[in-house]
Amino acid sequence: MREVEILGIPFAAITTEVALDKMESWLGEETNHIIVTPNPEGVMQARRNSKFAEALQKADLRLADGIGITLAAKYKRQPLPERVRGVDTTFALFERLCKKDQSFTVYFLGAKPGVAESAKKIMEKRYSQMKVAGYHHGFFKENSPDEEKILAEINELNPDILLVCTGMPRAEIWANKHRNINTRLTLCVGGTLDIMGGNVKLAPPLMRKIGLEWLYRLLTQPSRFLRMLDIPRFMLAVALDRN
Repeated sequence: MREVEILGIPFAAITTEVALDKMESWLGEETNHIIVTPNPEGVMQARRNSKFAEALQKADLRLADGIGITLAAKYKRQPLPERVRGVDTTFALFERLCKKDQSFTVYFLGAKPGVAESAKKIMEKRYSQMKVAGYHHGFFKENSPDEEKILAEINELNPDILLVCTGMPRAEIWANKHRNINTRLTLCVGGTLDIMGGNVKLAPPLMRKIGLEWLYRLLTQPSRFLRMLDIPRFMLAVALDRN
């Protein structure tokens, strides 16, 4: 599989359909496979956080979630086929499995208390072949009794898919640390649970199509302003990168 390295992070040069094919094939295996979806903010965070960089590099699949990643690849004259957004790919995987009448189980980990429970009700109603085997909010401390309980529950339930939505870089670092957990796919997909639970709305289709989700998020969540300063830093770093 061809990869394009952007500031030290290799991204899979594949389409959404190929990514779905790969994930579906992994569902038939016994081992866990970690999928991450870093955007420009994530790449910049990885440059400052060695544990995060290691988690991204050790993932089984790194998808280009962010128009900035595809633009950077084009600037390097190594274009990626398309953006492969984490939230869209997650929904597309669920839809594909349901169309094939393939039953599957999921565990939701992340978001504020109550969100994962709402997501369970909404998703199970939307996807008839899905069973949400378990869920837990993302406000737990590492190396705590709560975390031990979560790990034990996931290992006992043995879900096909584990969604880790505890925020970047925490989700990716946690998934890498517990990569031997009892599941087939671990998807680190940011705020996807908030969207599934109805807490956050997706950007309008036109803004998503032209890659302006970041602007929509900034307008609807002004508290993200400081985080988004990494976008111009990313652009400058790419322009100065000689690799």
